[in-house]
Amino acid sequence: QVQLVESGGGLVQAGDSLRLSCVASGRTFSRYAMAWFRQAPGKEREFVAGITASGGSTYYADSVKGRFTISRDNAKNTVYLQMNSLKPEDTAVYYCAANSRVVVSAQPYDYWGQGTQVTVSS
Repeated sequence: QVQLVESGGGLVQAGDSLRLSCVASGRTFSRYAMAWFRQAPGKEREFVAGITASGGSTYYADSVKGRFTISRDNAKNTVYLQMNSLKPEDTAVYYCAANSRVVVSAQPYDYWGQGTQVTVSS
């Protein structure tokens, strides 16, 4: 069982940066691949970024590539999403999720956080 708690969301202006954090409970965090998803009002939940259990490989949606960076600290049971050059279209609730491997579909993920709101004004 893994419990995930996100933090770091907020209201920013276009071009600003934010760093989201997701802290996991339990001693098995390092066994899980982690991902960030987001969901805007009226839209489906979409994959943003993923990282393997070891942190050796990362994956990004085309819409965030070059602007967002996912990382993890297994000693702190934490995964991060550094978001730079934010755009109004990045506005959404951001969720972290855990799974045995990184996949872009939300359905296979076993564990989810409660989400943190990111709002980017123009």
